[in-house]
Amino acid sequence: MPLAVVKSGALQGVSAAPVEVEVNTGESGEPRMVLVGLPDAAVKESNDRVASALANSGARLPQTRTTVNLAPGDMRKEGAMYDLPIALGILAATAQMPLAHEGILSEYLVAGELALSGEVRPVRGGLPLALLAREAGLRGILLPEKSAREAALAEGIAVHAVKTLDEARAFLEGRLALPLVPSPVADGVPEEPDYDVDFSEVKGQMALRRAVEVAVAGGHNILMIGPPGSGKSMVAKRIPTIMPEPSLAEYLQILAIHSAAGMTLGDESLHLCRPFRSPHHTISDVGLLGGGTIPGPGEISLAHAGVLFMDELPEFKRGVLEVLRQPLEDGEVTISRSAGKITVPSAFMLVAAMNPCPCGYLGDPRHECRCSPVQIQRYRSRVSGPLLDRIDIHVEAPALSIEEMRSAKPGESSRAIRERVRAARAVQKTRFEGSGATCNARMAHRHLREFCPLSRENGDLLQQAMEQLNLSARAYDRILKVSRTIADLDASKDIRPQHLLEAIHYRSLDRAVFY
Repeated sequence: MPLAVVKSGALQGVSAAPVEVEVNTGESGEPRMVLVGLPDAAVKESNDRVASALANSGARLPQTRTTVNLAPGDMRKEGAMYDLPIALGILAATAQMPLAHEGILSEYLVAGELALSGEVRPVRGGLPLALLAREAGLRGILLPEKSAREAALAEGIAVHAVKTLDEARAFLEGRLALPLVPSPVADGVPEEPDYDVDFSEVKGQMALRRAVEVAVAGGHNILMIGPPGSGKSMVAKRIPTIMPEPSLAEYLQILAIHSAAGMTLGDESLHLCRPFRSPHHTISDVGLLGGGTIPGPGEISLAHAGVLFMDELPEFKRGVLEVLRQPLEDGEVTISRSAGKITVPSAFMLVAAMNPCPCGYLGDPRHECRCSPVQIQRYRSRVSGPLLDRIDIHVEAPALSIEEMRSAKPGESSRAIRERVRAARAVQKTRFEGSGATCNARMAHRHLREFCPLSRENGDLLQQAMEQLNLSARAYDRILKVSRTIADLDASKDIRPQHLLEAIHYRSLDRAVFY
């Protein structure tokens, strides 16, 4: 009985695993196609899509029972990405596709959804599939046009874009030469983004702007506390404009995560920018962490190497906030489901905002706060102490005065701030080279001893602050990390008293404001 095998892949989190599409025809029994190998509903529907695509492409359907096996059989398969390899397998098994040479099907990885007309539609995970093909030592990969563009970012693998089933068939028969899809990255570096927003549009809030600059320079998590209209959300949305551009390796990781989640960044244009995710406070813990029947990335992974903005922090469900604790510490999240276990990177910068009380006007000189002490305490207690300990910087965002709102003078631009941040990050890159850390916020305990030594004067100062503010041991480490960043911005080799005092000021809010 004729047998054809086409190589494909299955997405597992943000990576891809090899799948072989085995097509066996000529079996006795009712002429129909049987699909096995733990397919989900979308994969099972391939029967009808493939049959129509073959008929509309001028091919004849098998007149015998045909078995399609997606191996390995113990791995769940989802999505419509197996349409194209199944169709090509049927053409090869029924001798309707004379291959250019024996074994050509084993040289290429194939994925794509088929329209009833035979057109090939894009699929999720173009970049992870290309990386899988490269690791397997294959000659190339056949993908739909849009998916192929992002896949071309993977160096060392030939990427070919196919628009129709006929094109893929002609290519494998040797009748059509498909050109290689060029990498969308010019000279190895994607073009720098042109942001629609800028920090020059933020009026006043000098203390908040300074705290944000420190946070970005060291990759620190930050919590902004202030009344409605004080500019917390406005500032948060402009944080990506002052972040240093990711390296090409970071960018490929960002793109791989978005591609696996079906949110391809490479459909139109590729820019060297960091992601900004802002989930609504009604999000579930699965939506935030990731999961599903077949585990996939959530919001914290989509924010990897970028910003996760959580507005109205106390309005999030307590359980959702508590699941942030482990990813904030480890920079990755492990998701276990019956279909398997995956570990997804989630080294994001948390930017959170909240009101000082339920009505939002506690401490606002122009509005009266009508919240009772019990209501204020209940509102603030929604954010636990252990979570606050993992947020390096807490800063107040006071209400703007009328004079500040009327001011026509623009503030400092994002470009100017970004240059100082780049200089501080360059120092950190040299400091942590080969150690695994990428910025001050990711320092391990051994790095604290090596790069954050304190003089006797600074040690006494920090001890006094810890005792008076009743700070935790974790807060002690956070203060050292933030003071190291402030010293880097000041181009100082040593941590000086003014650097330590500013860092302590940023930590004092979790006791002075919240308790």
